[in-house]
Amino acid sequence: MDNAATPHKTETAQAKLTLPQTIAPNQSVPLVIDVQGSNGKAIANFDTFQEQLMHLIVVSDDLQHFSHLHPEFKGNGRFEINADFPQPGNYNLFADYKPAGQKEQVSLLKATVPGKLSTPFPTDLNRTKTFSDTKATLSLSNPTIKAGEEVTLQFNLQDAKTNQPLTNLQPYLGEKGHLVILRQSSPIIQENYIHAHALGKSRVGEVSFHTSFPQPGKYKLWGQFNRGGKIVTTDFWVEVK
Repeated sequence: MDNAATPHKTETAQAKLTLPQTIAPNQSVPLVIDVQGSNGKAIANFDTFQEQLMHLIVVSDDLQHFSHLHPEFKGNGRFEINADFPQPGNYNLFADYKPAGQKEQVSLLKATVPGKLSTPFPTDLNRTKTFSDTKATLSLSNPTIKAGEEVTLQFNLQDAKTNQPLTNLQPYLGEKGHLVILRQSSPIIQENYIHAHALGKSRVGEVSFHTSFPQPGKYKLWGQFNRGGKIVTTDFWVEVK
């Protein structure tokens, strides 16, 4: 996938999600994803990209819960993994995969956890936040983001205690970092999803991404980085005019 990421559209494959009949919050749930070609037959082979055969991004409808999983390929188009859903509500599962010899594709799958929904969280537009022992600051190449215009998103990562740039950033899935972006909408649709990858050159403690936002609205960004073997997940909101 190139760095100027754009929303994905499924081309020649489709995925089906199978879940247990009953799902409870914070309980391990087996997920089965079957990928078929346009002819209805299971796809036998997949190409590795970013060190995996499938990336599964799980995000709740309220954009409060995020996880990045890697289901195991079992053959005959089938992937399996156990996951947990932390609270009741609707969840969006973006299965990102590459049938052998074809372009990378994304299928949007849905899951619902029954129960009483929690109170919505306010949108936090702060550009500096602390995640455990990592302090992250998001900087934009344009003061105002406009739909359809390319923009560079720069993450400045520091140690939360010393405020010094991180010197122990390592590759994550073969790159300096990964960035998942989702537009706030109801319902969330496949065109709301952007998966960007880090630019090559940057200063110590900095990771930059180049992308564009297809529509006006509020978007949530999850940047993931490997700090000395520990994956740090940051999250920020931006507003697109």
